[in-house]
Amino acid sequence: MADQYDYDVLVIGAGPGGYVAAIRAAQLGLKTACAESRETLGGTCLNVGCIPSKAMLHASEYYEQAANGAMAKLGVKVTPELDLDTMHGQRLDAVKQLTGGIAFLFKKNKVDWLKGKASFDDAHTVTVAGNKVTAKNIVIATGSSVTPLPGVEVDNDKQVVVDSTGALELAKVPEHMVVIGGGVIGLELGSVWRRLGAKVTCVEFLDQILPGFDGEVRKEAQKIFKKQGIEFKLGTKVTKVDVKGKKATITVEPAQGGDSETIEADCVLVSIGRKPNTDGLGLDKIGLDTNQRGQIETDHDFSTKVDGVWAIGDVIPGPMLAHKAEDEGIAVAENIAGMTGIVNHDVIPSVVYTWPEIAGVGLTEEAAKERGEVKVGKFPMLANSRAKTNHEPDGFVKVIADAKSDRVLGVWIIASVAGTMIAQAAQAMEFGATSEDIAYTCHAHPTHSEAIKEAAMAVTGKPIHI
Repeated sequence: MADQYDYDVLVIGAGPGGYVAAIRAAQLGLKTACAESRETLGGTCLNVGCIPSKAMLHASEYYEQAANGAMAKLGVKVTPELDLDTMHGQRLDAVKQLTGGIAFLFKKNKVDWLKGKASFDDAHTVTVAGNKVTAKNIVIATGSSVTPLPGVEVDNDKQVVVDSTGALELAKVPEHMVVIGGGVIGLELGSVWRRLGAKVTCVEFLDQILPGFDGEVRKEAQKIFKKQGIEFKLGTKVTKVDVKGKKATITVEPAQGGDSETIEADCVLVSIGRKPNTDGLGLDKIGLDTNQRGQIETDHDFSTKVDGVWAIGDVIPGPMLAHKAEDEGIAVAENIAGMTGIVNHDVIPSVVYTWPEIAGVGLTEEAAKERGEVKVGKFPMLANSRAKTNHEPDGFVKVIADAKSDRVLGVWIIASVAGTMIAQAAQAMEFGATSEDIAYTCHAHPTHSEAIKEAAMAVTGKPIHI
């Protein structure tokens, strides 16, 4: 490529999208740098998101199984004692190892890490930590950050009103945690502290939790979480949060309007969503504007309307998911290198890592019906032999297929290992599978995945085990 630039490719941001784009570009022989202002690589996902939250979810599951007698039922008698410091320690260790792993991959692939925030001077020049750097191609991969709730001030250091980052760091188990927002992040982190002994109340503006998920899944999930002890206030909006010392008073009222009431808590988690990070990039200097949601619009190849400037991940439209950003990171690098990089945005799985897990890919039943006639097959985990032996009766698998062609349009799962199971459904859909294709594929017995086969058989009304 041209020699007049310092780099062929400069990626702004080293989250799952950015670091993957940088590594892939370098693998393809392009001289690559990545600008990142955090002390460690990996972005929100590795540092304060997906990875540390899974470490706490996993550990808290063990604690709860020991504490609520689930292990005793299996003939394992234990009297658990919570050592929260050690639990936090293993979380920090996982983060340290994984972020360090990316630094190693940067070295191995000869990607230069430019430490600092980058902002545009022009379409081929950015300033990072006072230095001007030029590149033939610049990829914006700056991710997203927590959406603030107007009138509610988050202060993670005080540990009373926190966001998802602060909720991972609590030094003691709250007596009462109020979670504002019934989405993925609120339910996952609410689950962690409920298992460790907190009373958890979830306040959601909409009349159902998990917006964007299949309707039946939303209903069933709420039933399961309620049974586990999470209290829900749905169709409810938070108007203010007052903090006095270590206590918070949350004022709520019906979303449709009505009398307000107050809830006392010693921890409030604000998790109402995330917003794209575009502030401070100097987009105005290159004539790049954002849409109404603050996102950068791109073409299907991830190029923006400014020549040589590309964008991927949470800053562009689509679900804000690490794996979506990763796929786009590979695709954008391949497109820059003159290859063909494509992401099929119709087949991006979503997972909620609660217990049981909740996962989906493709269309919800509601969305599928809007497009035409469908056939739906369902199979309960209660009738799955592996779920039976593992004492995991909650949930079901649901397969939605086109009534005429039988092509699978969506798969939705509530099961202990739904996040792992959904990969099969995504792969099948990527190959344009029919429900019959899944039904006639031999599945190992006894596995949770047999429930996918049975749900596919149920599309034509003939499951075996129910």
